Amino acid sequence: MRDSVQNCEAIPSTLQEQAHLDPLPDRPKIPHKFAMKNDQQAPSETSDQIDQNIEKVLAFYQREERKLGTSQRIVESASKIIGRPLFLAFILALVTFWVVANVVLQIAGWREFDAPPFAALQGIVGLSSLITTTVVLITQNRIAKVEEQRAHLELQINLLSEQKMAKLINLIEELRRDLPMVKNRHDARAAAFQQPTDTDQVLSALDEKLSPEGSHAPDAAPEADSKATPEQ
Repeated sequence: MRDSVQNCEAIPSTLQEQAHLDPLPDRPKIPHKFAMKNDQQAPSETSDQIDQNIEKVLAFYQREERKLGTSQRIVESASKIIGRPLFLAFILALVTFWVVANVVLQIAGWREFDAPPFAALQGIVGLSSLITTTVVLITQNRIAKVEEQRAHLELQINLLSEQKMAKLINLIEELRRDLPMVKNRHDARAAAFQQPTDTDQVLSALDEKLSPEGSHAPDAAPEADSKATPEQ
């Protein structure tokens, strides 16, 4: 019993000596700058891509701005002034001053410059409304052209992306068929996605769904069946 106790007491000292003689290898220390570089690489690349996209969008609008003529620039400058709340406050203040001034002059017995019902004021307001409407329409037409160009650009990019995705699916399916360790099987959805989308077919389907005649077409068929049933 005493020998076993001595052996148990000798085990920790032996382990300590072995640990002292054979220390654990130190873990390699990674420099701090390299560790941070790996963590910051992905966000920096993402931010660079975002900056490039923003620059391309700004270049598109700047190119459209350079196409404007002098008259178009004047009209759009006027449209910016008209569209501000300060312009509305100016109109209300002018009309109020016009009416109050004429009423005060009439009460004081002096000659008013625009007697009620304020025909001159009505003419000025009508002319201002015509000019404002024309300016807004000219500006909206120019913006509509820019938006149409951007819609065409988005359509072309979407079609090109869809063609690239179809090509990628086709390549993946070829790789799956060529790999010996992967079981070959027929995937109907993958086979359908390999073909680019037929835009004409999609547009015709949308026209059929959205047209009023197409929406009432399903209701007409049951009525025809119900009329044909008594004759049988």
